[in-house]
Amino acid sequence: MEMTVQLTIDCSDPQRMVTFWAEALGYVPEPPPGGHTTWRAHWAAMGVPEEELPPGAGDVPESIIDPAGRGPRVWFQQVPEPKVAKNRWHFDLKVGGGRDVPVDVRAQRVKTTVERLLKAGATVLRIKDEPGMGLYATAMQDPEGNEFDVV
Repeated sequence: MEMTVQLTIDCSDPQRMVTFWAEALGYVPEPPPGGHTTWRAHWAAMGVPEEELPPGAGDVPESIIDPAGRGPRVWFQQVPEPKVAKNRWHFDLKVGGGRDVPVDVRAQRVKTTVERLLKAGATVLRIKDEPGMGLYATAMQDPEGNEFDVV
């Protein structure tokens, strides 16, 4: 039996999350299947009742995919309740190159990615700068407060 993996992230604004995480991960918004112009049109063709779709749901993509086909699909599911606690898991965006790369080079790579993600709507929580341990990383939050690390 073949298995695929989808990561589902609850959020209040799927469009904003699609824009941010597509930028952060190098993904692209997932186009609607079967020649439909929108996901909403696809869901309607599948028989999903209109009353089950919040206003605007599916009018723009609510999921992102890895254009190379290696990573999992990520779906941003709109929910009414806000985030209230720290994540129990998070993304690590590994841009530094690993321990075989000098820490100053890794730090510069992390800083470059952090600057790009700040412009996309992220915020910095803290910088982990421990050259004696060979560590440079930045803990960040996405536009809805979900934590992730750039290492």
